[in-house]
Amino acid sequence: MQSFTRLSSPVIPLPLKDIDTDLIIPAQYLTSTSRSGYGENLFRRLRDSDPNFPLNLPQYKGAQILVTDNNFGCGSSREHAVWALLGAGIKVVICKSFADIFFANSAKNGLLLVSLTPQTVDTILAKAQRGSFSLSVDLEKQTVSGEGIDERFSYDPFRRHCLLNGLDDLDYLLSHQAEISAYRQAHEAQRFFSAGKENN
Repeated sequence: MQSFTRLSSPVIPLPLKDIDTDLIIPAQYLTSTSRSGYGENLFRRLRDSDPNFPLNLPQYKGAQILVTDNNFGCGSSREHAVWALLGAGIKVVICKSFADIFFANSAKNGLLLVSLTPQTVDTILAKAQRGSFSLSVDLEKQTVSGEGIDERFSYDPFRRHCLLNGLDDLDYLLSHQAEISAYRQAHEAQRFFSAGKENN
């Protein structure tokens, strides 16, 4: 998993509420057993039905921050939705609120989800829809800043540590291998000592 510290990027505005995982990546495109290849079909139904959908417009090409309204990632718990966003180059999603399972899936895969106050999200969406607008997201300082924007956000300390260091759950466990081995050796030694006392 790639580490995340700080990112500055233009914003992709998507002023929609209750975007579910089937809208993020429609079920008919869940054809691979790997994590790759989903980015090209991100928001496929919206992109096919609206030529002016943001991801169809050249000014948003390469942008890595998506800003949307409320309850993003609801519906099915499919992890593929996170893979599709990452595959399309999006590294941060800013919203008023996120579905719990989607939030957990994102943190485990290196996609940073940032909840800001409704007023700030509305301001960002309005600015981004009027023209090119960029933000800086700093996970170390837990801040989002840009023209007229300066707000702190909260983030789970454990997930923050993992993202800053590029650790998925398995990597995190392996990073404590020395402590785990020491505990195991001490536990086995204690069992051996206790067994010896019982035999006496």
